[in-house]
Amino acid sequence: MKSPTRRSQGDHAPPPGRRIFLKATAAVLAIPAITQSFLVEGRGRRDDDEDDDERSNFVIPPSPPTIPWAIRLPDEITVLQPVVLDPTPTEAANTAAGEAGRAPHQRFSELGVAVACELRAKERPDWLFNPAYPLQRIWGYEGNVAGATTPGPTIFAHYGQPMVLRIHNELPQDHVGFGSPEIATHLHNAHVGSESDGFPGDFYSATKAGPTLASPGEFQDHHYGNIYAGVDEFQNAVGDPREALGTLFYHDHTFDFTAPNLYRGLFGFFFLFDDIDSGNERDPSPSALRLPSHPFDYPLSFSDKRFDPNGILYWDQVNPEGVLGDKVCVNGYIEPVLQVAARKYRFRLLNAGPSRFYELYLVSPQEREQTFTYIANDGNLLPAPLLDQTKVRLGVAERADIVVDFSRYPVGTELYLVNRLTHRPEDTRQPKDVREPGVRVLKIIVDRFPAEQDVSQVPPVLRPLRPLDPAEIASAPVRRWVFDRRNGLWAVNEQFFDPAFISARIRQGSAEVWELVNPEDGWDHPIHIHFEEGRILSKTVNGQNVPIPSHEQGRKDVYVLGENMTIRVFIRFRDFLGKYPMHCHNLIHEDHAMMVRFDIESDASSPSMSGESRTTTTGGLS
Repeated sequence: MKSPTRRSQGDHAPPPGRRIFLKATAAVLAIPAITQSFLVEGRGRRDDDEDDDERSNFVIPPSPPTIPWAIRLPDEITVLQPVVLDPTPTEAANTAAGEAGRAPHQRFSELGVAVACELRAKERPDWLFNPAYPLQRIWGYEGNVAGATTPGPTIFAHYGQPMVLRIHNELPQDHVGFGSPEIATHLHNAHVGSESDGFPGDFYSATKAGPTLASPGEFQDHHYGNIYAGVDEFQNAVGDPREALGTLFYHDHTFDFTAPNLYRGLFGFFFLFDDIDSGNERDPSPSALRLPSHPFDYPLSFSDKRFDPNGILYWDQVNPEGVLGDKVCVNGYIEPVLQVAARKYRFRLLNAGPSRFYELYLVSPQEREQTFTYIANDGNLLPAPLLDQTKVRLGVAERADIVVDFSRYPVGTELYLVNRLTHRPEDTRQPKDVREPGVRVLKIIVDRFPAEQDVSQVPPVLRPLRPLDPAEIASAPVRRWVFDRRNGLWAVNEQFFDPAFISARIRQGSAEVWELVNPEDGWDHPIHIHFEEGRILSKTVNGQNVPIPSHEQGRKDVYVLGENMTIRVFIRFRDFLGKYPMHCHNLIHEDHAMMVRFDIESDASSPSMSGESRTTTTGGLS
């Protein structure tokens, strides 16, 4: 398999079709979503914008006031139920039945299918973000219960039970407003074949197909093997249980339109269980952790939104700076209430983006900080719980699982989840500072005693880590990725994303050290590497080593790359082949070209797999 001919640096522009369409038509698409805009004095270049294109000075005013604590979140989340799929899933794409032209499922006959589920991406015309705002259109996922929601139904899956998730695209092809009605659903950060990863170029509808699909289709089957990484390495059919994931989420990943499509609502949670994190607090197995389980295992998503003066969701599809939301939706609602029993809860926190960072605190009405136990970062249980924590910081797409024991509080107690991390007005680039008392985003009321005794626990040991081998790390190739600004857009190694352009070829089964580099100040980049978890080896700022926080010392899939920072990550590439992306998960940066494609291949003769020490302009080994 040969690499496409490398274009010169000056010629490697964004792919012509999609991105020119974006530039030419997005302003028109956005018009119905906003009724007026204002010219703000001084909006434009900052001192660190010397390489930016001229940007529009038009911004909308702050979102209208909302009514706090008027919407109650359900006591139990909606869990997607298994179905019998018709037609039956097949290894090759069933294009005759209307499936998009994906590549054949890898390891399909080996792993099989134990469970099947179905989702439909649909528009919903009557979503109520807050009673102060009118009913309006969202895009979401519909499962067994009629009506699309944002987030969509939560999926429960189990290691050792391979599944097929069939996702139909029923979005209106003649829609009005921002976004694009094709979908490419990524399960973040599943260990799956590239054909089921939701690659940005694999977008589809009944009439359109992305550049990396063979044909359009009304649906696509995603085969999730639910195996631990390392099946081939350990030759045991199941992989390495130390590589288990827990808190994942599915979301749209359509090339150039991930930000507006996810902003409109296309995401949901996916919980993956095994014999250790079994999802059953009454599990009699001695290996089970017996963490709080459904319905006391509760996901909470945080999404920043902006609304026009009429209370209608607004998005600027042209500006590479995007839109900084000044309202925070928790599970799709602004300032909702969650009523809890006086017992332990496991909260799975997700920053769903598009741009805002959070530092969340649990406080009393008098702003006194409350403590909780931090048990997982990104999709991964920590080796041991972090006790008596008071805050959680989340870059875009980062997750954190915490356990709060509400039995400490009398029935009737009111608490608040507050965000104390600020951004500059209109600035999607990075957080600014932490300020008290913060913005209250969720009210929690301890309103009842549990119907049954709380037998859940947080044991002193959670999931062990595989020891790092210094000799293996020392011998691993080093690949350097520089996340920077170029011509007003966002680039990696001075290149814009092209779904057909392979920036790195990696041998299946190998391990590498990736250096993620932010050479500038003025912005942060939450970098997401698809397919495999990594371990942070070091962080440096301005060339000086800085400590790795305790919650980042386990396995991760999002690495927040701060100003003038380099993060060295050790990562393996196992079990599957094909194309995968790495990108900034600030969705604005991602859609404006800060993404690369790397291919995992079995051909050991691929140029960038040679043992030579060398440097190239893109994804180079050094």
